[in-house]
Amino acid sequence: MDQFHGTTVIGVRRNGVTTLAADGQVTFGNEIMKATARKIMKLHHDKVIVGFAGAVADAQTLAERFEGKLEEYNGNLPRAAVELAREWRTDKYLRRLESMLLAGDANHLLLISGSGEVLQPDGEIAAIGSGAGYALAAGRVLMQHTDLGADKIAEEALKIASGICIYTNENITVETIG
Repeated sequence: MDQFHGTTVIGVRRNGVTTLAADGQVTFGNEIMKATARKIMKLHHDKVIVGFAGAVADAQTLAERFEGKLEEYNGNLPRAAVELAREWRTDKYLRRLESMLLAGDANHLLLISGSGEVLQPDGEIAAIGSGAGYALAAGRVLMQHTDLGADKIAEEALKIASGICIYTNENITVETIG
């Protein structure tokens, strides 16, 4: 059975700035169904950015729930993320959702999964999706060996990933906070 594949989302924190970047490709089986999908959104009065990898409808459901948690906890990203992960893991409906989230605000970068993990990455960089390993490796090198800002590191890391991962393209969306 064919499935939708692909997405690469990377998050970078540097010098008080948090950036998320994502490619725009949606693949179904062996076809590119869309090249300009938007996989990053701003939440909670544009103070939180979230990127998603996985099933689009599932990710949108999770983003709506996450927005509710952010409102409930007055924009406290770590608390909202933990509560979302707890609900995601234990709720009969939500635990069937196939997606991962990368979320950031001016002070945090978090990876949130349906198995209950809320991880703050080492080195202030994280990636999810099909090209995550490539983007993460490129981003780490750029963090260690350049003075580029968070936005440029995220964008360049995705460009590198798009040259390797067939489910990642160069149509890149970048959102920054801080």
